[in-house]
Amino acid sequence: MRILVVEDERKLADYLHKGLTEHSYVVDVARDGIDGRHLAMEGQYDLIVLDAMLPGIDGFSLLGDVRKLKNTPILMLTARDSIEDRVRGLQEGADDYLVKPFAFSELLARVRALLRRGGQSLEATTLRLADLELDLLRRRASRTGRRLDLTAKEFALLALLLQRRGEILARTTLAEQVWDMNFDSDTNVVDVAVRRLRSKLDDPFETKLLHTVRGMGYVLEDRAL
Repeated sequence: MRILVVEDERKLADYLHKGLTEHSYVVDVARDGIDGRHLAMEGQYDLIVLDAMLPGIDGFSLLGDVRKLKNTPILMLTARDSIEDRVRGLQEGADDYLVKPFAFSELLARVRALLRRGGQSLEATTLRLADLELDLLRRRASRTGRRLDLTAKEFALLALLLQRRGEILARTTLAEQVWDMNFDSDTNVVDVAVRRLRSKLDDPFETKLLHTVRGMGYVLEDRAL
């Protein structure tokens, strides 16, 4: 799932990016209202975390612009703990409101609730292929009922491959989506991560699901079918 964070406070924006990425979300960050509006209008996001006070275009104006075209769930953030601001945000189309400072665990709970409410049912967040099952909300992976002990990056990598199962994903795509980095041909981070994931996902089991397509990338599929 892809989340857009529109927040001008650098430390908070970096904190949210790090925390949400560690929970297997793909996160883009905009640090002002102008960039935020461009990304929100042009991109495809499952959720937008939007600060109310932004340079360029304030959060309420950005919210109004987005609501003219899209129904993307929006969680508003503000340092103002006033009834008027909360009412204004909700009236103009925000789905939820969180006052700064807040605990990350509370924001994460709000994010998950909005994603479920926005059409991402519990069933929709459980992905399956053959005997592999991935629970995106509880962040659990298993094969034949046996839990796989994955790191946060391994889980994010597997989630992306499973969501796009049957599709060959290039190393550049994996680097951008999972590590949020531009791919460097001298960097073997993707290949190393795939090898480690394969040792947990495939090596203990007879049916292999993660395949290398020489010169192209990697694909997750059940070739026993």
